Amino acid sequence: MRIPNQSIGQDGGVSLWPAPHTEHPVHATVTLPGSKSITNRALILAALADRPSTITGALRSRDTDLMIAALRAMGAEISGDADTLAVTPAELTGASVDCGLAGTVMRFLPPVAALASGDVAFSGDDQAAARPLRTILDALRGLGVAIDGDALPFTVHGGGALRGGSVTIDASGSSQFVSGLLLSAARFTEGLTVRHEGAPLPSMPHIEMTVQMLRQADVEVTAPTDPRREQIWTIAPGPIHGVDWEVEPDLSNATPFLAAAAVTGGEVTIPHWPQLTTQPGDVIREILVRMGAEARRAHGKLVVRGPEQLAGIDIDLHDVGELTPTVAALAALADSPSRLRGIAHLRGHETDRLAALSTEINRLGGKVTETDDGLSIEPTPLQGGQWRSYADHRMATAGAILGLRVPGVRIEDIGTTAKTLPDFVSLWETMLSGDGAGAADGTAGSAH
Repeated sequence: MRIPNQSIGQDGGVSLWPAPHTEHPVHATVTLPGSKSITNRALILAALADRPSTITGALRSRDTDLMIAALRAMGAEISGDADTLAVTPAELTGASVDCGLAGTVMRFLPPVAALASGDVAFSGDDQAAARPLRTILDALRGLGVAIDGDALPFTVHGGGALRGGSVTIDASGSSQFVSGLLLSAARFTEGLTVRHEGAPLPSMPHIEMTVQMLRQADVEVTAPTDPRREQIWTIAPGPIHGVDWEVEPDLSNATPFLAAAAVTGGEVTIPHWPQLTTQPGDVIREILVRMGAEARRAHGKLVVRGPEQLAGIDIDLHDVGELTPTVAALAALADSPSRLRGIAHLRGHETDRLAALSTEINRLGGKVTETDDGLSIEPTPLQGGQWRSYADHRMATAGAILGLRVPGVRIEDIGTTAKTLPDFVSLWETMLSGDGAGAADGTAGSAH
C-alpha cells in the first residue's frame, strides 16, 4: 500500500494530492466529528432563542465557522473554540456576512437578517454567485422584506421585525429554501405558512431534520403527513426555547470511509452511529447492502464489511442526493452497470455535480453518461490521472475512493474537504496506516 504524506505536489501549477492506493482490505475504526447540517441549524435556533443554549459535539469546519462568524456579526454571543459552544441570543443588528460556498449560510440566514435592525450585506466565494438563491429572496420580498440583488452579493434591509403570513414557493431546486424559512418563522409576528408548488422536493430528510429540531425547541410546527400529496408547513408564532443540543456524527461524511471497506473487501467501523436519525447519510447502509456489502449496527456502532466484488445498482437518490458522489464512485468500481436517478437538482449544488462526476470518471477511462435526471455508469477498467474537485468537498472524497483501487489518481485541491471535514486527509491516511493488519482509530480534531 502506498501512503503519501500530507505534502501536496504541483502539476502544471495546480495543487494535487496523490490519493492513497492499496492492494489490501482496509480494516479501521474511524471516529467522525459532528453533523454540519445539525450544527448550523442548532446555531441559528440558539441565536434566535429566548435564553442561552449550549451545543455539544458541534462540527468545526469552514461552513460552520462561517455560520458562527455571521451570527456573531449580527450580535449573537458565541463562545468556545472546540466542539462545545455556548450561545447567548442578543438583539440582531446590521452586519456583513461571508457565505463562502455554504448553502446553509446563504439560504438560512436571509430570513434571520430580515429580523435584524439594519442592513445585512451578503457576499461569498466567486463560485457562489452561480448558486440559486432567488427562491428564498423572492419569498422574503413577498413577506415585505426589501432586498437588493437576486444572487450573491445581495443586501437584506432588516427592519427589526417581520409580520410573516404565508408564502408559496417552488423549492424543487433545494430543500434548503423551505428549511431556511421555517427556522426563523416562529419569530415572525404572525408565524408563517410555507407552501411548495412545483416538482417533487429533493432531500426531504433535511426538512424533517428542521421540523424535528424546531419541535425540540418547543416551536409549534404543522407538517404534511403525506408529503407526496401536499407540501405545506405552518409555524406558529412564539418563542424558540433555548436547548442544550447534542450533535450526532456527520453520517454523510462517514460514507467515503464506509465505501473504503466496500471497495477493498475490508471492514470499517463508525462509532456513535445513531439508532434513529433524520440524517440522509443513514441511507448509505441500505445502498451498500444492495451493492453486495454487509452493514450491521450494534452497540452504537455501524460496521460495514465489503464483498469480493461490488454489484451495480439502480436507485433513486432524489431524497439523498448528497450521497451521489460516493455512490457514483462505488458504481464505477462495480462489476455491473448502475443507474442513479432523481438527482437533476444536483446541477445547482457547489458545482454541477452530474457534469463533474461524468467528466472526472470518464477522464480516468470510465464510461459515464448524463441522463435527464441522473447518471448511467458502465463499469470499465480505470487508470490513474488528475481528478478535479471543482471546489466541491464531495467531489474530492469521491476521487479518494477511486484512488484506493486505481493507482495514480491525483486530486486537485483536496483542501476543499475542510468545508465539512477539516481533517479528511489525516483521517484517510490513518484509516489506511494499518495496511490491512489491524484497526486504525482516527479522530478528527477541530478547525479553529
